[in-house]
Amino acid sequence: MSLAETIAPHLPYLRRFARALTGSQESGDAYVVAVLETLVADPESFPQGQMKRVGLYKCFLKVWNSISVNQEPATPKTQADRSLEAITPMPRQAFLLASVEGFTTQQIAEILDCTPETVTQLIEEAGTQIAEQTATDVLIIEDEPLISMDLEALVKDLGHRVSGVARTHREALAEVRKRKPGLVLADIHLADGSSGLDAVNEILLGFNVPVIFITAFPERLLTGERPEPTFLITKPFEPNTVRALVSQALFFGTSARIPEPTAGVGNPQDARLAGSSPPGARAARP
Repeated sequence: MSLAETIAPHLPYLRRFARALTGSQESGDAYVVAVLETLVADPESFPQGQMKRVGLYKCFLKVWNSISVNQEPATPKTQADRSLEAITPMPRQAFLLASVEGFTTQQIAEILDCTPETVTQLIEEAGTQIAEQTATDVLIIEDEPLISMDLEALVKDLGHRVSGVARTHREALAEVRKRKPGLVLADIHLADGSSGLDAVNEILLGFNVPVIFITAFPERLLTGERPEPTFLITKPFEPNTVRALVSQALFFGTSARIPEPTAGVGNPQDARLAGSSPPGARAARP
């Protein structure tokens, strides 16, 4: 199989990445064409011994990073681009490779030609820069005191404020009445046997807000039988996973409501994000 045939299935995803990176479909496509022309002229320049998708993105960013103007902030075109605009180039690349393209930390290290530790630092830096411009009130719905304390510390470390901590469905609704949060972190099973899912869906009836579910029972949400949450963390969680998903949720500005089975498809934006990664791509776990 020729090089053209092996990389062809990955080109739509590279175009998506290029568009997010440049802030423009026209500009992004132009860079993709430039990379393809380079590979046609010199097939041997394609990295050997790596996954074809990893090699393709590595070639793209080699071209991208060789142009000095690309070391400056992108021109914003959409709401997401306006958040992206303030992220410096290398953290921006690492963040998009993880959050949009679903590459693992090791794969991103290969693409950016750096160490996994550097990738983790870049993604954390991107998260910090996003938090600086999207600082918000966070509602934590969690009945385990030690876990809620850990989440509070992580949220505050990113520069956000904790508007309240709720242990039950009723407490969650009461906290929302006091102050509308800009982000919700929600467990599924709460102290009095009530449901964090029900609490979240009631909250979302009143206003739209990004939600991250944190649960020890992900199989109860990831059934494949109905629309699933965009942002889901499994207990026990890694702090860096929480940091990354908080940044992603605020960056993309999506909610994570779980519709009833008869409701059909969920939020179109959720469906787009949840289904945007190519087959086999994993969720980002910095």
